[in-house]
Amino acid sequence: MSSHISNVRPDPDALIVQLADYALGAKLTSDEAYDTSRWCLADTLACGIMALAYPACTKLLGPVVPGTSIKNGARVPGTSHELDPVQGAFNIGAIVRWLDFNDTWLAAEWGHPSDNLGAILATADWLSRNQAAGTPLSAFGSPLPAPRSQLTMRDVLVAMIKAHEIQGVLALENSFNRVGLDHVLVVRIASTAVTAVMLGGTRDQVINAISHAWLDGSALRTYRHAPNTGSRKSWAAGDATSRAVRLALIAMTGEMGYPSVLTAKTWGFQDVSFKGNPLKLARPLGSYVMEQILFKISFPAEFHAQTAVECALKLHPLVKDRLDAIERVELTTHESAIRIIDKSGPLNNPADRDHCLQYMTAIGMIFGALTADHYEDKVAADPRIDALRAKMKVTEDKSYSKDYLDPEKRSIANAVQVFFKDGSKTERIEVHYPIGHRRRRAEGIPVLQLKARDAFAAHYGKDKAASLMALFTDRTKLEAMPVHEFVAAFVT
Repeated sequence: MSSHISNVRPDPDALIVQLADYALGAKLTSDEAYDTSRWCLADTLACGIMALAYPACTKLLGPVVPGTSIKNGARVPGTSHELDPVQGAFNIGAIVRWLDFNDTWLAAEWGHPSDNLGAILATADWLSRNQAAGTPLSAFGSPLPAPRSQLTMRDVLVAMIKAHEIQGVLALENSFNRVGLDHVLVVRIASTAVTAVMLGGTRDQVINAISHAWLDGSALRTYRHAPNTGSRKSWAAGDATSRAVRLALIAMTGEMGYPSVLTAKTWGFQDVSFKGNPLKLARPLGSYVMEQILFKISFPAEFHAQTAVECALKLHPLVKDRLDAIERVELTTHESAIRIIDKSGPLNNPADRDHCLQYMTAIGMIFGALTADHYEDKVAADPRIDALRAKMKVTEDKSYSKDYLDPEKRSIANAVQVFFKDGSKTERIEVHYPIGHRRRRAEGIPVLQLKARDAFAAHYGKDKAASLMALFTDRTKLEAMPVHEFVAAFVT
């Protein structure tokens, strides 16, 4: 029997073709998706601007080589950096994700689809600026096709909706975290697809770019879990978006792709990284994810804890003066929260604390608020926090776990009840849907707008913040705005 392996090059994997054809040709008609995307854009930029107050973040920003600047380069909102689009994507992606405050998608694989804005905005600004200046562009010496028309914010919103959809639908049934891979994998896949299209890629070039994105495999997710939780989780998405732009630019040179990168026996992604499981799309690609997206509006907290913190704030006036009298705190939650953020023992850094269910709940009960500053060492040194954490008992409610996975509900339920040493107890406070959930959209958007306004005001001042918020008021005007003019409003 011959041992030779066939060297006949196969057709591209069906999943890659589906992603490429959607990114290239899908016509998006959902008014809800476009409307949600403009507020998603405001929220995502606000998260990035807030992160600029933290030196641990800003030390990573700017060019790799100090003093390097790119003429008509990609600009980083809130800063004066002008960078190549690869490094621009890293910068924007890092600030957007730094505080764990941007949108969330919870499914078999969770993640933060607005992480893709790093690639989208950096690429769009770079293209738009040079288009306006009449400067031809190239990638690694190969000319890029001139855009057919001036890039506008409509193009950015379309790319956001499509990136959300690719990332989110891939996450519905493919659980990368269960095999130890980090969810920034799907950020890289989504960003590569939409960026290659934005660069003017042909169908073959987009398919090739996506194949390279899968070929990279994925980072391990140990930096999100005890005992290794650390700040890489805050810049991992920036790393993924920058890699996406690089791969898209490489594909634009005519570099070959790898058609069976997913399905090749022994050496393909499914066999090497996914335990032989087939990758699949759980539903047709449209605008479902943007319509259903979960906003982190009130708290910069890992999303599985959002409703627990809402419960804690309701309990704050009842317990703030009786902390020493507490015997125990019963915290009822869902399976994913227990697996990801249920922690005991010392918490070593802000990234560790914002992924601890007990810490976030304790902060809400003690202070009646939860901000990014509450994760810093100065606050964490307050002995009341660990004392309260030690009194917490976390248990799973099977119905919460079931409703979390139900596509018609997608609840993120938590309940908190406090028991005192004298035998008295508080009411059991239960919240099923956080304010950023689609079921609370009418209530949530005004709060999201306040979040963005306050973030802009803290960085730019009140007058500038008002003018920035005005950009989002009229969606028609926003969509018609050239990308480089929009970004220019945010630079310093």
